[in-house]
Amino acid sequence: MDHPEVEKLARKYALLNAIEHKGVANPGAVIGRIMAENPSLRSQSKEIGAIVRTVVGEIKSTSPDVLVKRIEVEFPGTLESETARRKEISKKDSEREAILAPLEGARIGAVVTRFPPEPNGFMHIGHAKAAIFGGEYAKAYSGRFILRYDDTNPAAERAEYYGAFLDSFEWLGLKPDLIKYASDDMAKFYAVAEKMIATSKAYVCFCSQEKMRDLRAKSEVCEHRNQGIEKNSAAWRDMIGGKYPENFATLRYVGDLTSHNTAMRDPVLFRVVLEEHPRQATKYKAWPTYDFDGPIEDSLDGVTHAMRSKEYELRDELYYSILDSLGMRKPIIVEFSRLNLQNTTMSKRKLRKLVDEGLVDGWDDPRLPTISALRRRGIVPEAIRTFILSMGLSKVESVPTWDYLESINRKILDPIAARYFFVPDPIKLRVEGAPHTNVSLAYHPDNESYGRREITASGSFFVPSDDFRKLSIGSRIRLIEAYNVKITGISDNEVNGIYDGNEPGREIPKIQWLDASVGNPEIEVWIPGPLVINEEFNPQSLKKVRGFAEPSFARLALGTIVQFVRFGFCRADSREVAILSAK
Repeated sequence: MDHPEVEKLARKYALLNAIEHKGVANPGAVIGRIMAENPSLRSQSKEIGAIVRTVVGEIKSTSPDVLVKRIEVEFPGTLESETARRKEISKKDSEREAILAPLEGARIGAVVTRFPPEPNGFMHIGHAKAAIFGGEYAKAYSGRFILRYDDTNPAAERAEYYGAFLDSFEWLGLKPDLIKYASDDMAKFYAVAEKMIATSKAYVCFCSQEKMRDLRAKSEVCEHRNQGIEKNSAAWRDMIGGKYPENFATLRYVGDLTSHNTAMRDPVLFRVVLEEHPRQATKYKAWPTYDFDGPIEDSLDGVTHAMRSKEYELRDELYYSILDSLGMRKPIIVEFSRLNLQNTTMSKRKLRKLVDEGLVDGWDDPRLPTISALRRRGIVPEAIRTFILSMGLSKVESVPTWDYLESINRKILDPIAARYFFVPDPIKLRVEGAPHTNVSLAYHPDNESYGRREITASGSFFVPSDDFRKLSIGSRIRLIEAYNVKITGISDNEVNGIYDGNEPGREIPKIQWLDASVGNPEIEVWIPGPLVINEEFNPQSLKKVRGFAEPSFARLALGTIVQFVRFGFCRADSREVAILSAK
């Protein structure tokens, strides 16, 4: 953006701000509005600041009446737009305040939150809880929100997972102010580790994992704990220089071996990992644990409120102890209950096993709780956000059901999803004496702007077999939006009837149908069920129902979510498959 355009923006927002504050514009607020409209200008903050201060100085002490006239002439419609914008902001702020409890020690403009996923799998709805609350609190306090990949375990991370996380993140509507990678800060981590060694707050240990575990359980001192700064420094140089094989040496924190909190008993801060890293290749040989990089990164990144699930509760003491030992700034930890859903698992290790063993159809299999799976299933972002926010940022454990998430999704889809006919498990119905006609159907019962379509009714139909298992000869039915039929015969694969007029009757069962004389696309509807039962994979977790959809369904764009009348909301996954989103 060139200088005149920046100056024009500066004048517009300076006039608005001055009108609001009795003739005195705040340069910082004006700069903020310009940056919000054009984030690409952040790198030119010094030049922008100079322009804004000049413009603010020019209108200083101008009377409010003159300011209003100037903005009406120079920027017509701006005052009206600003009024509408503020009303919308006020409405959203009220809704957000009703959901978000106040943050301890939070100040407007000074809150920094973060979401630190490890790229060792796909993002799931449990991650989404932390991400959505982090983003919402940053927004509520006009602060900053950081997406930070906690990628310091080369043995578990893969390149594909970085992009998968970001794709899910953006699909949920989350907009971080900064995207960064913990692995980019390895040089800083090494410097901090060396400082801890130099101040006798860390030592290099050569104990096996079994011996280390046994000594910690007994609160006994390791033989390497008191070997001195010089030996520790030399051993550390060997660690980072790649002279040791994996699991041969670790860097441990000098904690409190007598503490009842086992997390404080000299935990591991660095371990030797020689596997290739997705981003750093083989550049580094010693990698930090989450106990180390979590507090260090939070402090360096300016995080004010570190949100994490309460499974880390026992590690809070260690988090603060490490920062105290280094004299580093301490964020406030905000804990909440981990999100679990009934009959599923949020363990990325278990989910990865299901994927790797081919028990599910990839990370986006609609039975999984991953965001890509929910997206494929037809759960919309608004439903996920509402579902998560409705539970609040509480430490009280709860295990909500899939039905609850589906009910929220259904309420969102109902006013916007077009209606289509679908006949599951079809059998033939032949109607004697039936008129050959075209039935006009609305795509949406409450919104004529969606338009209409015509379906042929020739007297030969596909109807759901289940509906006729409950009927007997002599029963009357009504083909939805068409006419009545009296049943004269029922066999395993065909029903016969006679035309019985067109007068609707309240007591007559309504039957879904499709004309059998036209080319109805045959599709398969996938119905996701419980992924796990008693913590074991449920091999019956995906039901597949074959049937016919009306011809116009074949012309839908893939990914479209519609309502199959009397069946449920479904997403067009392919030309042959639809996935049930909500009943």
